Amino acid sequence: MAQVARKTNRNMVNLLLDGTIFVAFLASTAPRFTGLAIHEWLSIAFGAAIVTHLLLHWSWIVAVTKRFFGKAQWSARVNYVLNALLFVAFTVIIFTGLMISEVALPFIGIQLAGGHLWEQLHKLAADASVFLIGLHVALHWQWIVNMLKRIIVAPRWPRRAAQPTISNQQQEA
Repeated sequence: MAQVARKTNRNMVNLLLDGTIFVAFLASTAPRFTGLAIHEWLSIAFGAAIVTHLLLHWSWIVAVTKRFFGKAQWSARVNYVLNALLFVAFTVIIFTGLMISEVALPFIGIQLAGGHLWEQLHKLAADASVFLIGLHVALHWQWIVNMLKRIIVAPRWPRRAAQPTISNQQQEA
């Protein structure tokens, strides 16, 4: 019973973190909507959330890395490759974003020489990540739906404990 509760709690943490990362990603992809300052600071926080996500899933990363060319299921391999591509894209986005920062890094006293190349790499990686995130969400869609059902639907209609029948009550008396 404790194992089921621990897995449910871990799934809940994963869902909340992943949902937060997804919303932050959507907001950070629209700097014209959020403004440059929010875009930059949110993106830095996004990087921290990605590191947290990776740490929470580190045992899966290690396990699939060890089995990748051996006994890993094809779905685990696809997920692994997709996640590796996302990691590369996010690393490029964050690094180039820092290189062209106009608000966050100057605020803390760091001035970097940005440039057109950094801006182009930033936009290219951001565009690629939108596509990759779409694939990532599609790949995990059933888990997302199941977790949302567990959170939203299940609490509204709790399972009822079996009510003792008259014969059970008579037997106890």
